[in-house]
Amino acid sequence: MNASILYKDIYKIRTFEEKVLELFSLGHLRGTTHTYIGQEANAVGVISNLNSNDFVVSNHRCHGHYIAFKKNLYALLCELMGKSDGVCGGRGGSQHLCDGTFYTNGIQGGILPLAAGLAYGAKFNQTGQIAVVFIGDGTLGEGVVYETLNIASKWELPLLVVVENNQYAQSTPIQLTLAGTISKRFEAFGINATELSSFDVLEISNAAKSIIDRVRESSKPYGLILNTYRFASHSKSSDGRDPAEVESMRKHDCLQITERLLQESQIESIQGIVNDEVEKVVLQALEA
Repeated sequence: MNASILYKDIYKIRTFEEKVLELFSLGHLRGTTHTYIGQEANAVGVISNLNSNDFVVSNHRCHGHYIAFKKNLYALLCELMGKSDGVCGGRGGSQHLCDGTFYTNGIQGGILPLAAGLAYGAKFNQTGQIAVVFIGDGTLGEGVVYETLNIASKWELPLLVVVENNQYAQSTPIQLTLAGTISKRFEAFGINATELSSFDVLEISNAAKSIIDRVRESSKPYGLILNTYRFASHSKSSDGRDPAEVESMRKHDCLQITERLLQESQIESIQGIVNDEVEKVVLQALEA
């Protein structure tokens, strides 16, 4: 995958969400919002290898997944503003998006059986589609996760479960919530899993391509564990993490890592195009 294409999507997610936080502070958004800042390489690396008719099921931190898959900034921003031009006519808000084969829900754990059902339908109808579901480390405390992994394994469903382990379940560190390992949870159900601690979108993309091809060809579930980190707070609440910890993790910023692969002229060109696009979308959405 071309590094400049991946960088453009990462930068687009980052720029859009920074603008979302600004608009929220000015009172233009409804409800709350959970930004994806810091984790963009995961969405871009995985979704860049999917077909447009594959299923993507996301969670409360869904903007990055949506932008990487559907790329419709205007519809997303209108949805966050509660406007009729939004993805769901302004009714779903930040956490509940339904657009073609893209679905999100704020109920953690509940999205996994939905994704399994979509994978079952694809297998039953022999469409060649697969389903990819993005969950967090905090979701692993829900019993329905393990019921679904069991069914997915027994029925051999074309399902990829991506665990974005950003080390915190809202504000609680993973050390206080998770016994054992994440990979062993997949192995217990006879599901292979790959664990990757990387902020390099090319590395994530290459691993995801191999796994996605395997899921599609074998029609069997697979787990991809991405150890990651978010820079922004959980939502609009105060952040209980040590500021020094957050700052120390910025040396792993996927945006800066990808920039090292590009020429300065490429970076400036991409940033200019994206900045213009985001500004136009904001003006259009405010006037909608």
